[in-house]
Amino acid sequence: MNASLESWLREQLETLKRQNLYKVPKILDSAAGGRVLIGGRDVVNLSSNNYLGLANHPKVRQAAAEAIERWGVGAGAVRWIGGTMQVHAELEERLAKFKSVEAVLVFTSGFTANSGCIPAVVTEDDVIISDELNHASIIDGVRLGSAKYKKSDGFVYAHKNLEELEAILKRTQSFKRRMIITDGVFSMDGDIAPLPGIVQLAERHDAFVMVDDAHASGVLGRNGAGSTSHFNLYGRVDIQLGTLSKAFGVVGGYIAGSASLKDWLINRGRPYLFSTAHPPMVAAALIAALDVMETDPEPMRRLWDNTRWWKAALTEAGFDTMGSETPITPVYVGDEGAAQEMERRLWDEGVFALAIVYPTVARGKARIRTMPSAAHTPEDLAFALEAFKKVRDQMALPAGR
Repeated sequence: MNASLESWLREQLETLKRQNLYKVPKILDSAAGGRVLIGGRDVVNLSSNNYLGLANHPKVRQAAAEAIERWGVGAGAVRWIGGTMQVHAELEERLAKFKSVEAVLVFTSGFTANSGCIPAVVTEDDVIISDELNHASIIDGVRLGSAKYKKSDGFVYAHKNLEELEAILKRTQSFKRRMIITDGVFSMDGDIAPLPGIVQLAERHDAFVMVDDAHASGVLGRNGAGSTSHFNLYGRVDIQLGTLSKAFGVVGGYIAGSASLKDWLINRGRPYLFSTAHPPMVAAALIAALDVMETDPEPMRRLWDNTRWWKAALTEAGFDTMGSETPITPVYVGDEGAAQEMERRLWDEGVFALAIVYPTVARGKARIRTMPSAAHTPEDLAFALEAFKKVRDQMALPAGR
């Protein structure tokens, strides 16, 4: 490697370590679940997006195995050239019915769905109005496009602040089109966007709405259909993003909307145009996961039973969960170094729960992000709670913010 590049990389890594921002991923020795093996240790896993426990569901595993026998292990091409198999088409048809929309286009991830859709539907004559806590994939997708969007220019509104959103809408009437974009569930705080109010403002001011439902998929709405279903806003949200990598338990993302939107993204969505299609076993596993979500209410019931218990228990013990309304349950710490130390001590106690620090969240707002799921037993969560209390007392952490 070039000496100057290697030297620069090492200097930057040392800086991250001094700032308590350096990350080292844990490597699992088992399938995803409420408990996992890491380095030979059996630990409670509070760091997974596997909300419904479908990543290791027997029906999902069986569908993937059968698809390998029928379709092989790879699609062999990008979707539009020759990589779309019948199983891919079936998945999109099923998802469109699930979301109650005309059409769905599947991408290789939720991140690429945002980076493929956002730049394709806006131009330099347009403006994007964005919540300040939107996910990094939204921010990157916005940056890839030619529309106006910068916070410094007044196009980013304070988190969930509808008055500020309306003020921006009123002073951006000279733009050709205005797109409001928001997470449905915010990934680090776990709160829900005020989508009815956003939609009403968009309709009043002739704007259109895109919602990123990555963390609402499988969690909110009928059978987990997302925030549009949760608020009964069918037909009033122009573009919906969903993920297939979290509650669905596999991998991928999709854009749901009109047939015209799908056709346009097939022609102008760059990640779709230039990425090899999902292996057919992925599509088959996702269809099986959707079957479970639509026919078996038990995983979603367990998810929410565990979520309610976990939040109540943390609150009763004096922890600040930052107003979370969904399974994403942050435990506020504040200082980056203290959060990293809390993560290490929880690990020593047998709990895998990650510290979230800058730049994922603002400086001084570090937290331990916990994710109860349908895969956890009551005993798992009770064990984790005792670990949190023990570590908090050891570190003499202050309560709240």
